[in-house]
Amino acid sequence: MESMLTQIKDIAAKIAPSLIEIRRHIHAHPELSGQENQTAAYVSGVLSSCGLHVREGVGKTGVLGELKANANQNKWLAIRTDMDALPITEATGLDFASRSLGIMHACGHDIHTTVGLGTAMVLSKLGSAFCGNIRFLFQPAEEIARGATWMIEDGAMEDVEAILGVHVYPSIPAGVVGIRHGVLTAAADDLELTIIGESGHGARPHEAIDAIWIASMVITNLQQAISRTHNPLRPVVLTVGKISGGGAANVIADRVKLWGTVRSLHPETHQNLPAWIENIVANVCNSYGAKYEMNYRRGVPSVENDPGLTQLVESVALEAWGSDRLQIISEPSLGAEDFSMYLQRAPGMMFRLGVGRKDRPSYPLHHPQFDADESAILTCVVTMASAVYKYWHS
Repeated sequence: MESMLTQIKDIAAKIAPSLIEIRRHIHAHPELSGQENQTAAYVSGVLSSCGLHVREGVGKTGVLGELKANANQNKWLAIRTDMDALPITEATGLDFASRSLGIMHACGHDIHTTVGLGTAMVLSKLGSAFCGNIRFLFQPAEEIARGATWMIEDGAMEDVEAILGVHVYPSIPAGVVGIRHGVLTAAADDLELTIIGESGHGARPHEAIDAIWIASMVITNLQQAISRTHNPLRPVVLTVGKISGGGAANVIADRVKLWGTVRSLHPETHQNLPAWIENIVANVCNSYGAKYEMNYRRGVPSVENDPGLTQLVESVALEAWGSDRLQIISEPSLGAEDFSMYLQRAPGMMFRLGVGRKDRPSYPLHHPQFDADESAILTCVVTMASAVYKYWHS
């Protein structure tokens, strides 16, 4: 493996300038979820130039690229990278900043896509030294947690026996690989609540049922109940991010709508959350004579890393970069990732890629000034390509 690691590093170093160009092109031309048509065409062109078999339109606007180096093997190792951007106006001032007003790669998917392409470029140059089958999934619509399901529905996971993924992390220094054993991300669900009261004059609240006031009681009771009735070792985060109701300052509102997100880590807690939330909402509304409508939508489950694949990536990162550039992540994130949908079909592992800047302040993901350190691309391409090689040759 040592000689192959050297070869992979050499190839990656030679294509590093091209990878920077690729990243900057993608960054300058971001596309929203489900609209990644130009990005998909660009990705397809790069993959085809590497000799991969390419399918476009997988998962609506996704791309599937296959490098089949073992004709006698019908199983595949998959690498998933996502392509979509966010509805954010970029404020980085970069020379290659977004040319699409109000759209920005503020979550690092331009880095992810470049890593996928770079890994394909490296592995395709290994020739007969590589004897595994690798399927690259360039996924759309991760930001709306739909793209993975679209890809799966179009057969992207057929005959896949394992899958790898990566996500950038600005709180980790550039070039450091972050490894998390076990649960990496939270399950994320969507909540819609409508509180139904009875309208009336603002001067006579006793003659009405104030939906705004009752909605505030619902929110308060939910937050208090989380801290007092849930096991603190099994965290739950419920955020009401949008409220709409009322029409005039002197009219008591008869209807208020709330939208929120619900995050959890423990499977049993996740399973019981809808009934627990509805019980609290019903009790509050019944106390004040209101009614309610509740729509609880299951989102994506937690990403739980496979032990064997986690050990594989950890050992590769340690061998490639040493202990100084390996970080064991002690806590899971309450962020969500639809990479977890692939894990319903095959074991998988997602690692973190440090992109924190050393020359200027690092901004968090989804910030209009988020700017990843591009030097991390080479680190990730080498790590991913080496992990793929070791998977098929160990």
